[in-house]
Amino acid sequence: MPSKQMVAKRVLRICGWLLLCALSAHGQRHSTAISEAEEEKIRDAAADPAQRVVVFQQIIETRVQRMQSILADKRAQGRREDLKQNMDEISGLVDEFEDNLEEYDKAHRDLRKPLPKLVTAMERWESVLKQPPVDDSYELTRKLALETVADVKAEVTEMIPAQAAYFKAHPPDKNANPGGVGEVHHE
Repeated sequence: MPSKQMVAKRVLRICGWLLLCALSAHGQRHSTAISEAEEEKIRDAAADPAQRVVVFQQIIETRVQRMQSILADKRAQGRREDLKQNMDEISGLVDEFEDNLEEYDKAHRDLRKPLPKLVTAMERWESVLKQPPVDDSYELTRKLALETVADVKAEVTEMIPAQAAYFKAHPPDKNANPGGVGEVHHE
């Protein structure tokens, strides 16, 4: 269950998102900008929460890699806008991912394998988000993206020992579906 502080941060982040959306130019794509192929991968992984975590991580990683490519090309036209868009997409995807993680945590889905790798990936995402030079055109977007990643990283860091303790007390059935789909363990 998220703490009051995490809920308050999330409310502030949502308010920041609303402000950002209000300031954004009309006609831009949704902040998550998930392609149809990515949506399909997410849907295909719905039966296996651990695999879905990996799929979300890979999708976010493509945005992080794109951001690194933009950073490498210092003379590219529209560089600021591209950086801002990637930061916005990363923030939106991580926020959507957080919703999935919260649901899986409540339902006691087994995510012990992908969570440590996810923490490592999020540390890298934070590092890449900090790389662009300070620029007023995307500072608010960067701040929101960094806060979103930091909040989810903190949540995942708390989930790791909680998952270990839960599944030590409630070992998963070896014949169960991956991630325990269809079987909700109650305490």
